[in-house]
Amino acid sequence: MNIADSDAALIPVPLTDIRGNGKYDDAERLFQGIPTIEKTPGGTLWAAFYGGGDNEGPNNYVLIVTSDDNGRTWSSPTWAIDPPGLVRAFDPCLWVDPLGRLWLFWAQSFGETIFDGRCGVWASVCGNPDAAQPEWGLPRRIAHGIMMNKPTVLSSGEWLLPSAVWSCMSSSLHSLPEERFSQVLASADQGESFNKRGHADVPNRHFDEHMIVERKDGSLWMLVRTYYGIGESVSEDGGLTWSPGKPTRLGGPSSRFFIRRLRSGRLLLVNHYGYRGRSHLTAQLSEDDGLTWSEGLLLDERSDISYPDGTEDAAGCIYIIYDRERYKEKQILMAVFTEEDVLAECCVSEAARLKVLVHQAGVLREK
Repeated sequence: MNIADSDAALIPVPLTDIRGNGKYDDAERLFQGIPTIEKTPGGTLWAAFYGGGDNEGPNNYVLIVTSDDNGRTWSSPTWAIDPPGLVRAFDPCLWVDPLGRLWLFWAQSFGETIFDGRCGVWASVCGNPDAAQPEWGLPRRIAHGIMMNKPTVLSSGEWLLPSAVWSCMSSSLHSLPEERFSQVLASADQGESFNKRGHADVPNRHFDEHMIVERKDGSLWMLVRTYYGIGESVSEDGGLTWSPGKPTRLGGPSSRFFIRRLRSGRLLLVNHYGYRGRSHLTAQLSEDDGLTWSEGLLLDERSDISYPDGTEDAAGCIYIIYDRERYKEKQILMAVFTEEDVLAECCVSEAARLKVLVHQAGVLREK
């Protein structure tokens, strides 16, 4: 295995309609998790996650499911990104851009380990995500690294994408020391092109998994996954330069979190609040740009739950997706709630639903 072999990960892999393909039967999948969710302007819920093989490794592929009844029922997997050979597809991210197009981002890496030292951020765009037959564009590779969290649209109209070449892992295939940071990619032309804007250097970061919010004073606040929980860095110049990374007081285990500006202006944080393990996934709100947080709404108290992603619809309903027991139950779950529920610290709205099953592998589905 050499550097030339690893160029197999640079080959585009289009989305494939997998309906009727027994390779992707739910009962055959031994591992799955790391989900993402979006709701399109027409009301379709899309979710993606990855699995395949018995662990994180070269047999991984990305799967997509949809719901047209607000998540009460979900389709079987309809599309997959499944590279051939020793190339894995992983860490998907769904995002509806300001033009109403649905983007699917994912990473590709080569080899028998999970990281080839370079990886790559890939994207495919669907311009008609509410159609009976959605059409996906050809994939394109945007940059080195991994991007598993949603872009941020600034007040200027620019898009910022959080990507990273992990510093916590190494590979004999590629090194790229100049890129092993929490990177920021920027687009000023609605996704036609992307350029490196800057990067943060947060000590003890662990797979980065960073997210960016624009604060009310115009500064950018980056939160980064670390070995101890969550670290932070701030930019005052649109993401060109970033302050020295330091710990936050947000706590939690070394695991993915979710933060987003809501339509109301509040910030929403979903994290394992008050716990060192991957349990007690909780939604909290901040009225003061993250200085203080509400006690919040407990979404799921069970152990081995992780990796929240979310979206908010035009009516103010919030959808959070996460996984549970990736190797045993293999469940993808969803919580639906409003800010009212979070402030009340319990489900009081008609929209509220917790522990909703989106998908489960390793079991036979009823036909």
